[in-house]
Amino acid sequence: MHTSGPHRPLETPDPRRLVPRTDEVLADPRLVEAVARVGRPAVKQAVVAAQERARAGTLAPAEVADAAVAALPARASSLGPVVNATGVLLHTNLGRAALSAAATDALVAAAGPTPVELDLATGRRSGRGRGVTEALAAAVPDAGAVHVVNNGAAALVLAATALAAGREIVISRGELVEIGDGFRLPDLLTSTGAALREVGTTNRTALADYTAAVGPATGFVLKVHPSNFVVTGFTAAVDVADLSTLDAPVVADIGSGLLAPHPLLPDEPDATTALRGGADLVIASGDKLLGGPQCGLLLGRADLVHRLRRHPLARALRCGKLTLAALEATLRVPPTPTAAALASRQEDLRKRADQVAGALRARGVDATATTSEATVGGGGAPGVALASAAVRLPEPYAERLRRGTPPVMGRVAGGYCLLDLLAVPADADQSIVDAVVAVGTAGSGAG
Repeated sequence: MHTSGPHRPLETPDPRRLVPRTDEVLADPRLVEAVARVGRPAVKQAVVAAQERARAGTLAPAEVADAAVAALPARASSLGPVVNATGVLLHTNLGRAALSAAATDALVAAAGPTPVELDLATGRRSGRGRGVTEALAAAVPDAGAVHVVNNGAAALVLAATALAAGREIVISRGELVEIGDGFRLPDLLTSTGAALREVGTTNRTALADYTAAVGPATGFVLKVHPSNFVVTGFTAAVDVADLSTLDAPVVADIGSGLLAPHPLLPDEPDATTALRGGADLVIASGDKLLGGPQCGLLLGRADLVHRLRRHPLARALRCGKLTLAALEATLRVPPTPTAAALASRQEDLRKRADQVAGALRARGVDATATTSEATVGGGGAPGVALASAAVRLPEPYAERLRRGTPPVMGRVAGGYCLLDLLAVPADADQSIVDAVVAVGTAGSGAG
């Protein structure tokens, strides 16, 4: 009887042999499309990472392409959309004002070749951003001329350099503010070659203090709105109308960018009132209460604005075409999301909060609606509370939502995560529901 040799068990194939080759995975149509969206290096890195997981046995070889697709970002830039449910309307860390649909469309349209310095009728070079200059001048007719630079601090630097380099800027001690991220107004101003002539005290400054300081060495008198804090009690300050009686130009840095008075913010300075009060030059930011892109606005006497526009530093501080396009559309097509949020009624926000909370409870999430107080933020209207409403969730949701897709930024208060709806457009309510359900399903013990 014939017998075979010793029985040899079937060898298990090495799983590494089953991992698809890189070129095979990259040929997946989804990854071919992703190369155009986020670039080949990012796609290849995601593929290699998925292959390593398969070789380690934590991912089936057949799932390599799926895992690579899932790991890719939605776009090449790390700056993606975030739902601002913090209750801070102009959140500096979130880029301040959300652009309107008109401004967003204008920005995209200007992304390619665009006549930023060309007159299409004549084929000749024209003034840069003439459209936005016309729109800004129409919005603030009290200004003799207008100019736009890349942010509010740049506007102040340009004014100080052109009007006071080698001379003195007279300013109240109570207005020598820190403007954020450690930048201090005195350092910014003296970096231009101007000297500061401080007058008054921290809490009280009188017109006589300015009068005694103004002289032949004065470049201008600077009035700064202390937009990110409030001083109360035994205080005194001098308004623009009184400063305009001095024998020196008055520059008013109003900060938050209101072009005209706002009924909800009666103590917030605006460009129109400052100019009518006698300011020779008004400086403001475009990405705050104006609701536009980040930029600095210079409005005032035609001769002063012309000096600023023709100063060599103006070239270094000019705006790009995307900013110009977005700002022009912001000015021409109101209202902005910022203006709409300020006009929101608390009862309407509460109805939305009730609906969102109800939808979440139906999905098993511990959610309730509550009234809330929001703020303007962005260095605007300090101390002003805006009536709002929020969805209240268990506190662990705050971090989970922040790490979700899209990220939802709420705030933690009283041991809860609050999703304030003031800065959230109504058409984003469902995205909040979806985000909360997604992170609640992925996590545990949060609702």
